[in-house]
Amino acid sequence: VQLQASGGGLVQPGESLRLSCAVSGFTLDRFAIGWFRQTPGKERAGVSCVSSTGSSTHYSDSVKGRFTISRDNAKNIVYLQMNSLRPEDTAVYYCSTDFFRDCPTHGFGPFGQGTLVTVSS
Repeated sequence: VQLQASGGGLVQPGESLRLSCAVSGFTLDRFAIGWFRQTPGKERAGVSCVSSTGSSTHYSDSVKGRFTISRDNAKNIVYLQMNSLRPEDTAVYYCSTDFFRDCPTHGFGPFGQGTLVTVSS
């Protein structure tokens, strides 16, 4: 089982990025997928989650209304569209699954290599 996050980069405040989580080792439509982020000295925190069917999504209060999670089960990819980015969104972003169908995800499962998002002017 592998989850590989990509799409990070350096952007200015107010700009957008789309992260991708490529999943291998299982078919994506079996499990909920969560996005997490971590900054130096802090614990990894949940950002968003999408259920196995895509019918249910969860967002942390800090990103609600700005981020959108979606999934393409045919491609085995989960996306995180991040709009109106703020400096406090700067972090390494990871995707993961707890191997359950429903949200939320708690980070009990594997984390792949993360992708760095830097929001700075």
